[in-house]
Amino acid sequence: MGLFDRFKQGLTRTREKIAASFRSIVRIGRKIDQESIDRLETAMLSADFGPATTKKLIDLVSGAWKKGEIVEEQQVTDYLRTHITDLWPEADRQIHYAESGPTVVLVTGINGSGKTTSVAKLGQYFTNQKKKVLLGACDTFRAAAVEQLTVWSKRIGVDVVKHAQGADPGAVAYDACEAALARKVDVLLIDTAGRLHTQDHLMRELGKIQKVVERKIPGAPHEVLLVLDATIGQNALNQAKQFAEHVSLTGIFLAKLDGSAKGGVVVGIRDQLNVPMKFVGLGETPTDIEPFDPAVFVQALFAEP
Repeated sequence: MGLFDRFKQGLTRTREKIAASFRSIVRIGRKIDQESIDRLETAMLSADFGPATTKKLIDLVSGAWKKGEIVEEQQVTDYLRTHITDLWPEADRQIHYAESGPTVVLVTGINGSGKTTSVAKLGQYFTNQKKKVLLGACDTFRAAAVEQLTVWSKRIGVDVVKHAQGADPGAVAYDACEAALARKVDVLLIDTAGRLHTQDHLMRELGKIQKVVERKIPGAPHEVLLVLDATIGQNALNQAKQFAEHVSLTGIFLAKLDGSAKGGVVVGIRDQLNVPMKFVGLGETPTDIEPFDPAVFVQALFAEP
């Protein structure tokens, strides 16, 4: 299955919601009027583009209509495709690999976001890129988190460095870095404790892990990825804003996009938060991960069912 088909399949629920609304908006041969604009706004809000992003796009459509750049309702979809894609100007969506030694990727996010599963998907992705991967199980606070990552590590065929539940996450990070250097791995993925911005002790632990990694491996961490749950829509955007205040994020991994009718949040995140979307999760298996491609995403978002 090609990338477009995977995005299209993953966005089925969002696209169906948009399409159902758009069918009442986009009628061939019908001239755009204010009612068309109002219906479009309702459709975008229902797909969780978010109030600020919806207003920005509605203003663009309304302005183009008033200038005579678009006249008929069927022109609206193509116009939106173009301008939504333009929200991603050559943003760096690539992984920043270390020039030498292991590339260290810290993965964070709140409990329930799909964080640990996303770490496993990243492990599978890098393995498929012919990279030697090691996992660091630094989420020692959540019950069964270490065991969950261990199960995933066996499933994808990579090693994991772990301590007992409740152990010092910084100590696990230290040992993981030591092992990564000794085993000459290409990518070290560190699963950190699920946390909220209000949990100061956990935010401090994340900072501690970063310092341990910085001391052990020069230039690390090379990536700090935030896992967000697509099914919670605008709450995901709010979480991203809160994390960005405490952590130097380098990218977003949007999980559970296949189960969401709120895929429009992808657009809102890009519009409202200056952090690249690097990966999306499109299913339950380790291979259900794709690097984010805005052109393909927008094409699939507005594709026919």
